[in-house]
Amino acid sequence: MPTPKNPSVDSFLCFALYSTSLSMTQRYKPLLQEIGVTYPQYLVLLVLWNQQGLGIKEIAARLHQDPGSITPLVKRLESLGYVARNRDAKDERNLIVTLTPAGEALRNKSCEIRDSIASACRAPDEEIGKLIDTLLALRANLSVG
Repeated sequence: MPTPKNPSVDSFLCFALYSTSLSMTQRYKPLLQEIGVTYPQYLVLLVLWNQQGLGIKEIAARLHQDPGSITPLVKRLESLGYVARNRDAKDERNLIVTLTPAGEALRNKSCEIRDSIASACRAPDEEIGKLIDTLLALRANLSVG
């Protein structure tokens, strides 16, 4: 595909992804303010709602983040009373993160948030599923050496 000499920013995939990501996080912001968490903290909760008792490194891997960026998020969630950090009985160097009853109680609210976002997207579930698959494949391609 030939590229114009002075392409518009809108013709770049990176910009389409970036600007869409900004729009998505802005759509989440007021919904998450209701439960007192930021979007990155919400992602940590999503991981824990899927599987309890993970270490910081495991949470970071699932979110494709550096463990150093996850630790402050978990500490803040702990101060809010949504998670607890405890030493791993098998390896005391590791901290295991679990949901508290208050953190578990947020799960129902997360379903409402997900439904609100899905409605805002104005796309059928099948189309959203295909888009997710495409983006995950793109991420995998970009992650390869």
